[in-house]
Parts: sequence; C-alpha cells; structure tokens
Amino acid sequence: MKANTLVSKIWTFCNTLRDDGLGYGDYLEQLTYLLFLKMADENPGEYDLPSDCDWSFLKDKEKGDLIGTYEDILKGLSRSGGMLEKIFAGAQNRIHDSFKLKKLIKLIDEENWTSKNYDLKGEIYESLLQKNAENSGAGQYFTPRPIISAVIECIRPVLGETIADPACGTGGFFLGALESLSRLEADSVQKEFIKFHTFKGWEIESSTARLCLMNLFLHGLGDLKETPDIEIGDSLKSLSLNKVDIVLANPRLEKAAVIFLLLT
Repeated sequence: MKANTLVSKIWTFCNTLRDDGLGYGDYLEQLTYLLFLKMADENPGEYDLPSDCDWSFLKDKEKGDLIGTYEDILKGLSRSGGMLEKIFAGAQNRIHDSFKLKKLIKLIDEENWTSKNYDLKGEIYESLLQKNAENSGAGQYFTPRPIISAVIECIRPVLGETIADPACGTGGFFLGALESLSRLEADSVQKEFIKFHTFKGWEIESSTARLCLMNLFLHGLGDLKETPDIEIGDSLKSLSLNKVDIVLANPRLEKAAVIFLLLT
C-alpha cells in the first residue's frame, strides 16, 4: 500500500476517537507508541524490547485485559533507558475504550510498516506529523517542508559540521539537513558523526520532543542506546557553552535571532 493511502487509513480512525474527547495531538502520540511496537515486531534483530512489552504480547490480549496490558507496557518502556526511555517517558494511555483500542491495533497490524523493498516508516511518520499540524493548530511545531528545503538549499551543510535548532519542534530542519548530507559521499567515520553527533536541539514541550525523537530515530539518527541530543527545555535558559557551525530555525520564532547570536 502506498504511503499516502496508508496514512489516510490510519488517520481517519481519529474521527472515531474524537467522540471520546481524544484530540489530534493525543491520537498522534498514541500512534507513536503503537507504531513503535509494531515496527519493533517487524525488525526483531534491530529492536530489543522486553518480552512482556512487545507487539505480540499486546495484540493477543482480549478486550478485558487490553487496557491494563497497554498501560503496563508504556510504564515498562518508560523505565528501559536510552532512546526507549526518552520516547516513552511520561507516556499515558489516552484510549480508554478497549474496543476502539483493539480496532486501532488491528488497523496497524494489517500492514507491514518497514518493507524491505521500500522503507515507509520515515515518510509515513512525517505525513502523520503534517496531518497533526494541519488539523490541530500545532503548526508552530511543524515547519512546512518547502521552507525547510529553501533554507537548506541556501545554507548547504557539509560533512563534519554541527547543526543546532533552538526550537526544533518535530525535527524538520534536522531531517532537511540529513537529506542534504545523505547526497554527499561520506566515509564510515562521517556517517557515525552524522548519526550521533551532528544535531543538537531544544524543545520546550515534552510531548513534542518525544515526537521529534521518534521522527529522528525512524530516519536513522541515533539508536536505542544513544539518542540524538534533544534537550527538553527553554533554549534561552539552557544554552550550551559548546558552539555549533550552523543554526537552523523557523524564522517566525521571535527568539531565533537572539539564539543565533548566542550560539554562533
């Protein structure tokens, strides 16, 4: 199934959950948790989840046990350390109707999200983030991709440079820079630097920072042990003393210019 068809299929289910008071942002957060578990199930060698916190353990539960099991899984992963702990820190179940949760799990389970022929996961997640921005009023966390592309084209980052975003939202500028860097011929050392040491970001909203980490992870940045350097907090209050080569930020943000002067 094409990415846009798959995204539309999953996103449409949000309309059913809105009757229970679940907003678009809450729905995206629950999708983040469930998609992570499903992708881990599809790639058992890449993800090392506790056996009582995996997709198979969750999807086989009957409706009466489903809510409690899901909540236990979220708690367990929030204590797992590394990337898992950052993605699931403070995670809570927002879907309290076991029938609807079972239906969503079934919808996700019907598809292969990490096909070997074409890896959909990054494109799918970006599309879900965009839909959330368009429908929930969370556009301040999602910079339109044409703007990002134009800025990256002007800046043209090169291998070995460090890149910061003082208000990184869901990580769009990082992914734009990553796409640009991927077109360059990098050796193994440079690839390692890109994966773990190139990007530094701040995001004041913990839930948005969680979406950012998931987004970066699905695009190959960091791994389950070492995460991209995304700090939850106000970048004006917690600036790093380390200088960076490039600052990328949404020009609508009033503090971007101030931070640019402080970081460079």
